[in-house]
Amino acid sequence: MRPFYLRGLLAAGIAMLASIGLAQHDPTAGPYKVLKTAKVGGEGGFDYISADVEGRRLYVPRNGPMGQLTVYNLDTLEPAGTIPNVKSGGAIVDPKSHHGFSTTKPITMWDTNTLQVIKTIDVDGRPDGIMFDPYNERVWVLSHMAPYATVIDGKEGTVVGTIDLGGQPEQAVSNGKGTVYVNIMDKANVAVVDAKKLTVTGHYDLSSRNVDSGSGLSLDAKNHVLFSYWRVPSSVVVIMNADNGNVITTFPTDTNVDTVAFNPATMEAISTAARGSIVFIKENSPTSFAVEQRLQTMPGARTMVLDTKTNRVLTQAFEYGPVPANAPPPVAGRPAFGPPVPGSFTILMVGK
Repeated sequence: MRPFYLRGLLAAGIAMLASIGLAQHDPTAGPYKVLKTAKVGGEGGFDYISADVEGRRLYVPRNGPMGQLTVYNLDTLEPAGTIPNVKSGGAIVDPKSHHGFSTTKPITMWDTNTLQVIKTIDVDGRPDGIMFDPYNERVWVLSHMAPYATVIDGKEGTVVGTIDLGGQPEQAVSNGKGTVYVNIMDKANVAVVDAKKLTVTGHYDLSSRNVDSGSGLSLDAKNHVLFSYWRVPSSVVVIMNADNGNVITTFPTDTNVDTVAFNPATMEAISTAARGSIVFIKENSPTSFAVEQRLQTMPGARTMVLDTKTNRVLTQAFEYGPVPANAPPPVAGRPAFGPPVPGSFTILMVGK
């Protein structure tokens, strides 16, 4: 999920104006609300959040000095266990083998039933993002350094191969039929990958759209629609045809969108942003879209996961103190926050 690129105060101001415009013109009222909050506390930063929908567990990696993988009940947000000494940015579960994987280096593989570590898997690069592809039961580990993608067999826990994606990857998404799409954050494109051959078959170039610092990527697999999110010079989602990369439309989002999802049950593209909002974009048809709601959550709640069983969104954030007077200017695409309030780390459940 890092790094972000510095474009100076001008770009930061442009991003801020775009988000203000969104607040003024997009609906704040709508069907979604914060249903539940759980102040779980604990030390260490956070990045990705993930869910085992079948096992009804929520995984929240904490990456501080006492880093651990924290586990919660997906329905109640009650604590359900921990895996100590796993300082990862993300975790994912193979629901068939009941194996979990965390983006430590080496990768940590664990049993989802017992939360016991099975083994570690050596990989190169700097593991960051992670995705499970149900097409062939493989785990994709994304890195901002070469090799940009390492693919692991979810059952055996062995490295199947690596892929040069042509740039630094952020979020990846599978169509479940043998194609994986990856937002390439530093190249203004989306990589298209053959999931069986582990080869890049093309890139959808978005450079003409004046976008940089890509983040989340989601997919309406049924209608072949991609939602590609970018942070600078202004926060925007580019909606395109997944078969050929043709751009359908674009929408402003909010400052520092990170992970995103598409809910096929409600036909909504969902994004969380660090300014403290969730933006719901309704797909009325494969060529017609509208911002349905912009819901305020907590400042810093930039990562999310969709519980496809309940259609609820889970996100997370700290409470923050005032920004110090001598703080450096924020990096473009990011809002400014003060220091986290100790013990304030909170999980939020959003739904109708």
